[in-house]
Amino acid sequence: MHPSSRPIGERASALDSLRGFAMLWMTGFHLCFDLQHFGHLQADFYNDPFWTVQRSAIVTLFVFCAGMGQALAAHQGQGWPRFWRRWRQIALCAVLVTVGSVVMYPDSFIYFGILHGLALMLIVARATQHWGRWLWPLGALAMLLPILAKGAHQQFPALEFLNTPAFNWLGLINRKPVTEDYAPLMPWLGAMWWGVASGQWCLQHRAHWLTHGGVPLLARLGRWSLSYYMAHQPVLIGGLLAWGWLSRG
Repeated sequence: MHPSSRPIGERASALDSLRGFAMLWMTGFHLCFDLQHFGHLQADFYNDPFWTVQRSAIVTLFVFCAGMGQALAAHQGQGWPRFWRRWRQIALCAVLVTVGSVVMYPDSFIYFGILHGLALMLIVARATQHWGRWLWPLGALAMLLPILAKGAHQQFPALEFLNTPAFNWLGLINRKPVTEDYAPLMPWLGAMWWGVASGQWCLQHRAHWLTHGGVPLLARLGRWSLSYYMAHQPVLIGGLLAWGWLSRG
C-alpha cells in the first residue's frame, strides 16, 4: 500500500482548515450584508459582481468541502444510521433558518438556502459516491445545466413552471426567485460531486494532504461548522442592534 493511501483514523485537519476559512469568509460577507440591512453600508448585494461573485465562491467552497467530507466519512466506514443522524441535524437547522427568515424577511424568506440544498445534495452524494470517475463529468454537467436551461426557457415558454417555488429548487430557471438565500440543486451538486471525487482521489493517492498542513485555529473552527453557522448571524445581528442602541444613548 502506498504510504499516502493508508486508512485515515485521525482528523482531516487540512480539510477542517479549509472549511474554517470558508466560515470566516462567510462571516465577513454576512457582517457587510447586515451592515447594509441596518443602513450602515451602501452596497448592492443582489447585482454588484463584487458581492455576487463572493457569495458564489463561498457557497462553492462550503459545498466542495461537504463533498470531500462525505468521501472521507465513507472511507472511514460511516454507516447509514450515523449519516442520517447528522442529516437530521442539518435538516432541522434548515427549518430553523426558514422560520427565522420569515420573521426578518417576510417578503423574501429563505425556503431553499444553503442548508436546504446541502440536505438534499448530501443524500445524492451518499447514494452516488460509488460512481467514481464518473463524478467528474457529471459534476461538470450539473454546473452547465443552469446555463443551458436559460437558453431552453427562451425556446420553450412551457418551461416557465421551472421558475415556480415547487420546481425552482432544481436550479433550472431563467429568473432568480425573491429570497435572501438560494442554493438550488444545480449547479451546486456539481461542486458537491467534485468534492467527493477530489476526496476519493486524495484518499487513494495523497491522503496526507487531508491530515497535514492545517491551521489549528481554522481547523478547530471547521469542526464546528454547523453550530457556528447557526450562531454567527444571531450574534452579528444582536451586536449591531446593541451598537445602534448604545450609539443612540
